[in-house]
Amino acid sequence: MRRTARGTTAVDGISKARTGAGSRAALGTLTAAGTLLALLLPTGPAGAATPHGSHRSPAPRAALDAFWTADRMRAAAPLDLGAPAKGPGASAAGRTAGAVPHGAPLKVPPTLPQAPRLPHVPAALSGVLPQAGGPWTGQGAVTTTTGRVFFTYQGRNASCSGDAVTSANKSTVLTAGHCVKLQGAWHTNWVFVPGYHDGQAPYGKWAAASTLSTPQWTASEDINYDVGAAVVAPLDGRKLTDVVGGQGLSFNSGYNKAMYAFGYPAAAPYDGTKLIYCSGTTLKDPLFSHDHGLSCNMTGGSSGGPWFTSFDEKTGTGLQSSVNSFGYQFLPNTMFGPYFGDDAKALYDKAQAS
Repeated sequence: MRRTARGTTAVDGISKARTGAGSRAALGTLTAAGTLLALLLPTGPAGAATPHGSHRSPAPRAALDAFWTADRMRAAAPLDLGAPAKGPGASAAGRTAGAVPHGAPLKVPPTLPQAPRLPHVPAALSGVLPQAGGPWTGQGAVTTTTGRVFFTYQGRNASCSGDAVTSANKSTVLTAGHCVKLQGAWHTNWVFVPGYHDGQAPYGKWAAASTLSTPQWTASEDINYDVGAAVVAPLDGRKLTDVVGGQGLSFNSGYNKAMYAFGYPAAAPYDGTKLIYCSGTTLKDPLFSHDHGLSCNMTGGSSGGPWFTSFDEKTGTGLQSSVNSFGYQFLPNTMFGPYFGDDAKALYDKAQAS
């Protein structure tokens, strides 16, 4: 992966990230599977953040369905973001105590779709941890709840990953914060394509009515709070989780957990056509964030894909506890994802109440 100068497109590389204390010099390009998917391009007044940390989409659903053709989806660039940097004041958003507020543990169970899934012929899974990265050949709910996210950022078409979750509005998708907003600009033409496969949208293209992120990401792109959400409009009179189901969630669940991570990496050696997963026991980032870390070789395009605790390979269900976020160049094949604490829960509550 290569690095580009600030303000230029980084299709297969990483540019600069920000911490809560402001933009820091990047430690280098990210090579982990959870590379943040975002083009670091110049921002203008039109991209200014809204006061309430959310963005309403003005584009009609039918227009977005027509815009995201199979060719456009295949051509969408995986977008990358830089790792948090070490420097004066970096600890204000990184390793200081209480940087990610914790509260009482909370679990939300998964829900099953009301419509039958498309036929799927599974291959055998080992069921043995760890898995450093490979195609998901099983079946279950994860094949329908997980999908690719497509959007336009500063005139360029790009992609991330996302996941449909259990919610009061039956319309909530979780992803990474930089997959909805970056450097003051909210992404446009935002759609979620669950069960994506090589340009195909077997469950439809779900247009965002609104996108949201945590206050810390919206204000200063603090890597510890790189969590985003979208509330998608109904499709053909039906709501998202009635069609594809919704994964459960777990907040304040602690560190050093057995987890599964999923996403659609699109940078080499992957091409964005298949659902990829990693599994293993997480660690707490010993460097510049409060994130979970996981051995994983997913690349750019996987950002925003879900991490699950209590994941059942047979049913493909689990409790979402993080999202693919970033990696360090000097620590290859390791991905990091934000801790789902009180602020992630507040974002989820705001999204499902929309």
